[in-house]
Amino acid sequence: MLITDLRSDTVTKPTPEMLQAMFAAPVGDDVYGEDPTINVLEEKAAAMFGMEAGLFCPSGTMTNQIAIKVHTQPLTEVICDVSAHIYQYEGGGISFNSGASMALVHGVRGKMTPAQVEAHVRPLDNVHFPETKLVALENTCNRGGGNYYTLEEIAAIAEVCQRHSLALHLDGARVFNALVASGDDAKAYGSYFDSISVCLSKGLGAPVGSVLLGSKEFIKRSRRVRKVLGGGMRQAGYLAAACIYALDNNVERLQEDHRKAREIEQVLLQQDYVEDVFSVETNIVIFRLNDRYTDAAFVEALAKEGIKAVSFGPQMVRFVTHLDISEEMLQHTLKTLKTLSKQEVSV
Repeated sequence: MLITDLRSDTVTKPTPEMLQAMFAAPVGDDVYGEDPTINVLEEKAAAMFGMEAGLFCPSGTMTNQIAIKVHTQPLTEVICDVSAHIYQYEGGGISFNSGASMALVHGVRGKMTPAQVEAHVRPLDNVHFPETKLVALENTCNRGGGNYYTLEEIAAIAEVCQRHSLALHLDGARVFNALVASGDDAKAYGSYFDSISVCLSKGLGAPVGSVLLGSKEFIKRSRRVRKVLGGGMRQAGYLAAACIYALDNNVERLQEDHRKAREIEQVLLQQDYVEDVFSVETNIVIFRLNDRYTDAAFVEALAKEGIKAVSFGPQMVRFVTHLDISEEMLQHTLKTLKTLSKQEVSV
């Protein structure tokens, strides 16, 4: 049976060419700053976004948590959307690691407006409130169905942050999907954000790795926090080599993932079991089922056809396209989605 894994773009495997780059990588002890491949990756990623320095870490959760720890202190607060990964999916790490609280904004599909951010900034002269220190954006917005902030929208929120002396962090879990879809300039991001987490193990296809970007002083402090969190990985240049290959070869091809997601969207819109579909912007498809199927029953029906998906809330299902989804897999998925309209369903 053909297995089509649409659960996430984290499931990608290294290509033979990526593996070859990994095996050929020169390595050293990164905690001593002596791994040449990691050094190249950090410099390369920083240059792409017009920032001074980078720090290689095993995961986007770690890069986010390090950034928040450096930007905040206990009794301070982070503003983010209620659907943000740093709130929903990082295990309560902000309270555990940083002792900071969170001001949750109810944006639209994961995106906050400048007015919403401003409304959540705490007055400094009131001791009843924590001190607002950091605003965190997510690009693309996972729970928003791959929705993304444009550079213009980022600039407007950055202006609010500057006016209130707040740091601005980007959880760039799928930042390259946003850049490819929008046509915005990566270097321009560096002029607005104080720190950026760039994930390389999703759509770009590296097996492991994220890079935290910021000023030299910020990265110096971040390196200490990485050590405390257990992120000093020694001869991790083999992993960094995969990330370099991903940056060199797998960015522009994200357009193919976006195309496949849009094709799935168009078929879903025609099916009688679909209530609605989030407008597809990048590589994430989120749709709501009507009462013909429960989300669990629908995911089970897909699994019988070799298609893996995830429930994403009551009556909600998510698909994520990626470089391991072939054209054959796409066509099989489209055919299955059409077939499920004709089947008798026991809910």
